Amino acid sequence: MRNDSPIQPYLNLNGDSGVRGYAIGPRAIAVEFADGSVYLYTADSAGAEAIARMHELAREGRGLNTYINRYVRDAYAERLR
Repeated sequence: MRNDSPIQPYLNLNGDSGVRGYAIGPRAIAVEFADGSVYLYTADSAGAEAIARMHELAREGRGLNTYINRYVRDAYAERLR
């Protein structure tokens, strides 16, 4: 996943998410939070199952922030910004 992959807006269907956007890669997801920070989670850092679930939640627009806080909070590969 490249650092310049476009961030797509997160739908935030519940209206209270700390996630602003995301970019999905084959084995990774970059998540932009409301404070402007962007973290890269990979299959190597968080596990393939977690990345697959994060992909689903990002596309659904609901539950991504909660999932991150509960299961993969510090399992990011790097902070991109």
